[in-house]
Amino acid sequence: MQLIDIANVTSRKKLIEVALPLDAINAASAREKSNRHGHPSTLHVWWARRPLAAARAVLFAQMVDDPSSLPELFPSEADQDRERKRLFGIIEKLVQWENTTNETVLEAARGEMRKSWRRTCEDNRDHSHASKLFNPDKLPALHDPFAGGGAIPLEAQRLGLEAHASDLNPVAVLIDKALIELPPRYAGKSPVNPEVRSGKGSVGAVWKGASGLAEDVRYYGKWMRDEAKMRIGHLYPKVDVTAAMARERPDLKPYVGRKLTVIAWLWARTVKSPNPAFADVDVPLTSTFELSTKKGKEAYVEPVIENGDYRFTVRVGRPPESAKHGTKLSSRGADFQCVVSGVPIPGGYIKAEGVAGRMNARLMAVVAAYDRKRLYLTPTPEHKALVEELEPNWIPDNHLVGKCRDQLPLYGMNSFSDLFTNHQLVTLTTFSDLVAEARERTRSDAVVSGMPDDGVSLRDGGSGASAYAEAVATYLALAVSKETVFLATQARWRAGEGKSAPGFGRQALPMVWDYADLNPFAGAGGDFMGVIKGFEKTLRNSPTAAVGHAVQVDAANQALSRNKLVSCDPPYYDNICYADLSDFFYVWLRHSLRSVFPDLFATLAVPKSEELVASPYRHDTKEKAEAFFLDGMTLAMERLARQSLPAFPVTIYYAFKQSESERSGGAVSTGWETFLGAVMRAGFAISGTWPLRTENRTRLVGMTANALASSIVLTCRPRASDAPPTTRREFVDALRSGLPDALRQIQSGNIAPVDLAQAAIGPGMAVFTRYSKVLDANGEEVSVRDALALINQTLDEVLAEQEGDFDADTRWALAWFEQSGFAEGDFGVAETLSKAKNNSVTGMVEAGILESGAGKVRLLRPNELPVDWDPERERRLTIWEAAHHLVRVLDQGEFAAAEMMAKLGANAETARELAYRLYRICDQKNRSQEAQSYNALVQSWPEIARLARERPLERQGTLMGEDGASR
Repeated sequence: MQLIDIANVTSRKKLIEVALPLDAINAASAREKSNRHGHPSTLHVWWARRPLAAARAVLFAQMVDDPSSLPELFPSEADQDRERKRLFGIIEKLVQWENTTNETVLEAARGEMRKSWRRTCEDNRDHSHASKLFNPDKLPALHDPFAGGGAIPLEAQRLGLEAHASDLNPVAVLIDKALIELPPRYAGKSPVNPEVRSGKGSVGAVWKGASGLAEDVRYYGKWMRDEAKMRIGHLYPKVDVTAAMARERPDLKPYVGRKLTVIAWLWARTVKSPNPAFADVDVPLTSTFELSTKKGKEAYVEPVIENGDYRFTVRVGRPPESAKHGTKLSSRGADFQCVVSGVPIPGGYIKAEGVAGRMNARLMAVVAAYDRKRLYLTPTPEHKALVEELEPNWIPDNHLVGKCRDQLPLYGMNSFSDLFTNHQLVTLTTFSDLVAEARERTRSDAVVSGMPDDGVSLRDGGSGASAYAEAVATYLALAVSKETVFLATQARWRAGEGKSAPGFGRQALPMVWDYADLNPFAGAGGDFMGVIKGFEKTLRNSPTAAVGHAVQVDAANQALSRNKLVSCDPPYYDNICYADLSDFFYVWLRHSLRSVFPDLFATLAVPKSEELVASPYRHDTKEKAEAFFLDGMTLAMERLARQSLPAFPVTIYYAFKQSESERSGGAVSTGWETFLGAVMRAGFAISGTWPLRTENRTRLVGMTANALASSIVLTCRPRASDAPPTTRREFVDALRSGLPDALRQIQSGNIAPVDLAQAAIGPGMAVFTRYSKVLDANGEEVSVRDALALINQTLDEVLAEQEGDFDADTRWALAWFEQSGFAEGDFGVAETLSKAKNNSVTGMVEAGILESGAGKVRLLRPNELPVDWDPERERRLTIWEAAHHLVRVLDQGEFAAAEMMAKLGANAETARELAYRLYRICDQKNRSQEAQSYNALVQSWPEIARLARERPLERQGTLMGEDGASR
């Protein structure tokens, strides 16, 4: 298809280029992290997924016209603000998790998108390609060239757009096929399994959407589970509770004679003691002996020393302090202590033993369940022999590379097979081999149900029994692949929660000393049917009204973006090496699906050399890795700039890595600058940057680092080919001229102060990138880093200029706060400053914002202000007082803050402006505690304002009698 001539396309400014209700989007994105039932992320592991809420909101705002581009409908700024708030209301409903499948809410959003699209079509009705590309009856298609886990194309599909996903990584492509391609393809189809055909199961069901496909995935997944249990169930024996066990553990008396289902076997890696006197001792390498720390349910492992050796026994009750750290000598490193001799064992010795193949494992405890209760048991001889003499018929012998290596090769673990015990490998290969059997069973049943036995495969566009069987097998193979994070020596036991933690808690494969071998037939964590049921629910909720396509292609060499809406989430410089990590799953998926998708699984491992990450190990040096990333990302962005439908901006997510260094311009990130440079070199002009709080702060990597704290969404349009150069002075003048209005629009969305600096980059870079180049006094090009510094500097100036709205006392307090915060300072300095602000220290003491005595002055903290303060009775009301009383009463709740806001009237909005300024000062001065208070006030503002608007009505009700007469 021919590319559209950008110069001839009429385009209106979109909502995302002006303002967004970030607070609502961020709140919904954070909340979504804890709502996993039916969430598409349950389909398979993928790293750094965008929340569905954020993707939906961005796509909507990317397509909908901003009111400022419709002067014929909204002539005044007030009219535009009202319309913008109406659109914000649609977004605020759209992002709620409960509305993910709410057709009323979704159709309201689609209606606005269609209205804007029809305007675009009308604007371009005389375009040479109008009949093909500007069809008012069909929304444009979307392409995501870095589709990854598929959140963006999935939400495009939910909003009614034909979705195209592409990625270089075959694991990502398979996930995307399962999410966006297969559900619409089999929408409305009845299941083929014999249970439904015979009238059992869902009798009389209406198979809406992909529910028929979901039902077959459930049925054949259950068949796989049952068949696997018949073949290898003896490897997962139950525990017989004996009278002898109860004598040692009285708490087990109610279970004597019962057979308990084992949930997990807990193992510790071991090495021989380096002490010659204890050379036969297999020393356990454990990070903890605690099994459960829940109050009233405590349990732990105790090593009992006997005859120069030891055995493990499980005790109930509060564990001793020593149980917390097991045999590990410190939280970091790999130094342990021998349980028998007490001699320290250095990490170097342990590594040498591992490399020599002499690292083994010993069973510490058995976790069983009965009547929904967890029971922690001492291992029996039968269970200790669980992994002896087991030989899997296939192993994933690919070598670990890059990020997957982490520390593992230091301990002799060099291939993926080293990450699994033989017990786990036998189980996983059994399930994996059953995928092909389930596929053939599905095909036979599909033929019986009436599907044509045409022999045409899924990859060749088949619609008969063979293609359908391959579609079902795709989900079953993904289920086996997902099961690998539970059945691996990367899985841990969480004593605090009394449950397992799957592998890949972070974007690496670390060394795990004590691990949980889970039972896939137990109905607990790691249960195979649990995975299948998650798939079933995800499929039932899948959007199917719009078609989807997923293909494997390099983003730097693709043509799929031609004349499409583009939104994407590229790799994050050097944060995550997806290709390295996804090999963990690829080896299992290839084993199950190579015959179904031979092109997708043609290579032995995931392609790595073309992956756009700045990984030094692939390019010898950090400098070469950075150059590779910049050049490759520039090529990819050039494709988007040239091919995307010019009626819309392109949106690009970038996970801002907060490994910051302080410079004159504020925070600096090499990855961020490099990425911005690539976008600009590609010919894009940046029209907006929106910080979205999309990451879960409790994720493992976030507990010790501030990496990936937020995603920045860049809004870009192709830069005009005749863009002129300019000077640094003219650039700064343009910043000072344009930034104040842009900042007002940004603040109208109630952006949190913590995000204001990042959001201000958007309009600032919009000025910088409107020129072909910006030259300094020496004729050198101004760098991205210098441009960001100038934007930060101008932001400070604009915020400072807002001080003109403040009273003299507040302006003095601001100046003092910037210098001293709430600390004491000299009276003389304070008095001199007051003369410059045309007020006095005495007057500010009378105003109630300052304390003065013994030659010192100090601003009063919010909690020191009088609790009976009433602005309606205040003779010398200051905005400083108003803001800090709002901070004070907000601690009591939003109702109290609303009472105060209602009394403040028009002064409340000025107090909000002051909160932004105060946050900026605190952020620059590293006063985090005060900063949080001002940020919280602004973030709570919409709810406080809503309650304040309702307050006069409530107050009126208390002043009127039942008959409406005044009391």
